[in-house]
Amino acid sequence: MAKQQQEVYFVFMKFDPDYERLRADRSKEGSARLDAYLSHKHDKLLAKLLQPDSYRKRSSLAIVDGFPVEITEDQASVLRSAKEVRVVEKNQELA
Repeated sequence: MAKQQQEVYFVFMKFDPDYERLRADRSKEGSARLDAYLSHKHDKLLAKLLQPDSYRKRSSLAIVDGFPVEITEDQASVLRSAKEVRVVEKNQELA
C-alpha cells in the first residue's frame, strides 16, 4: 500500500477562554505568553492524536488560535474529530 502524501492543512481551534484572556494583553510580555501558550496547546493536541514524527507543525497563529501542519488526509480526519478542533481545511493554492 502506498504511503499517503502529506499536504498543508490549517487547523482552527474552538473557543478557549484562556486564549481570549491572553490575547487581550497587548503588551510585549502578554504577546510572548500568548505565543508560548498556543505553541504548547497545539503541540499537545498533535502529540495526543497523531504518531510522533508523522507530521510537521509549521507555526502557531495567535490571531486565530490555529496552526498550519503537514499531514495526510487520514490524519486530517483524526484532527477533525477532536473535540477541541473547530475546523481543518486543506491549504488551497491561489492561481
